[in-house]
Amino acid sequence: MVITWSLLYLVSEWVIRLVMLFVVTHRRSPIAALAWLLVISFLPWFGLVLYLLIGENRLPRKRVEEHRAMLAELERRDRRLQPPSLSGGADAREEHRGLIALAERLTGMPAVGGNHVELISVTEEFVDRLVDDIDVARHHVHLEFYIYANDDTGQHIGAALTRAAARGVHCRLLADAVGSKRMLRRLAPELRRKGVEVHAMLPVHLLRWAVARLDLRNHRKLAVIDGCIAYAGSQNVVDEDYGRRKMVWHDVMVRVTGPVVHSLQAVFLSDLYAVTDEVVEEESVFPRPGTPGDTVLQALPSGPNYPTESYQRMVVAAVHAARHNIIITTPYIVPDEATFQALQVAVLRGVTVDIIVPRRSDQILVGAASRAYYEPLLEAGIRVHLYDRGLLHAKTISIDDAIAFIGSSNFDIRSFALNFELNLALYGSDVTRALREKQLRYLGEASQLDLDVWKQRAWSREITQRLAALLSPLL
Repeated sequence: MVITWSLLYLVSEWVIRLVMLFVVTHRRSPIAALAWLLVISFLPWFGLVLYLLIGENRLPRKRVEEHRAMLAELERRDRRLQPPSLSGGADAREEHRGLIALAERLTGMPAVGGNHVELISVTEEFVDRLVDDIDVARHHVHLEFYIYANDDTGQHIGAALTRAAARGVHCRLLADAVGSKRMLRRLAPELRRKGVEVHAMLPVHLLRWAVARLDLRNHRKLAVIDGCIAYAGSQNVVDEDYGRRKMVWHDVMVRVTGPVVHSLQAVFLSDLYAVTDEVVEEESVFPRPGTPGDTVLQALPSGPNYPTESYQRMVVAAVHAARHNIIITTPYIVPDEATFQALQVAVLRGVTVDIIVPRRSDQILVGAASRAYYEPLLEAGIRVHLYDRGLLHAKTISIDDAIAFIGSSNFDIRSFALNFELNLALYGSDVTRALREKQLRYLGEASQLDLDVWKQRAWSREITQRLAALLSPLL
């Protein structure tokens, strides 16, 4: 038998198929494993390389253990991270207790009462409020954003950071290496020269693929000032048109004061440690918290450094607990099977479910995949609304007059399983009604999608959308 290069190549393909059969099915869900095995079966070498680059969605065990140890160290250093009593004026109903306990087990973050919450849905207002808070900072300013742009907004906030650094305030900025690449290349050197610490999160280079897939991104939006004021939500540090002059983006942020700021500070410090190995010893990072309000809040960080998809589990549990209505705003809707079934069962129980998505999408692939889910969602009795006045980028959920979620997570598999995200759970009728007022405004500016009309879309679009949806399990 003559051994040729063609024979060796054929043998190598079958070796890849057989070996990857065990590798792929070991840690992934059956649906995702099947999608990967199909790719590897048809294109073994291409599938192998692709899997090595983006196939695994977990971090190395050492990184996960370091994250846990860092959070434990932060808790030991400041016992005030333990939750105060949820009674004494805090609006926490008995039915919240199960969700609160679930979130604490998933993330390690307590639910804390005594917080004051402001909802901000105008980019200019968010920027002005953040700059005002930076300008009166006395100890530190901690910023962490997926997109920090080198535009008017980025330079305006950057100027506030340099003014604070000149006063002796310790300013630290974490920016995602992909989302903020232009700022890191152009504005960051100037900020560093003026005393601002700037660090790139999750840089993309070939040496990283051995420890983490290259497309893992830190999608969080977080600001903490002096350990007593924090911002979180969907707004990046970027002009309201995100550099696209013909499309205004609509976001929702929360400005919070009170004990929950300690939890958000812990999220920032653990991310800072992951980037720099720095353990911040300053006493000012955890000042004694006041109780300026009566809202119960719980930080919900999620990402590959957690053993389960914590935010997805929390959303599914909350949907199952809904009694009357659910409103979701999201730029993308690519639900996994468990989340889709939870929404479907909610409708069957008599719950009204409204999902508001932008008519136009900024992402071609995920936008097409989202549209593939419109038909099954509509067939399940879920009302889908297309937002017409720009790109609705707010990631919010309101459930009855009980629970609200606001944060950085899209309603898709990537946000649930891959990205480092940060959301807040807000418990109580007042804050939920306040969010619903904003959601109802978006609803009034949207058009409800009709199932019969949607089914009449061009067959070429339908095929493209279905093909895009097939790629979602590969996350």
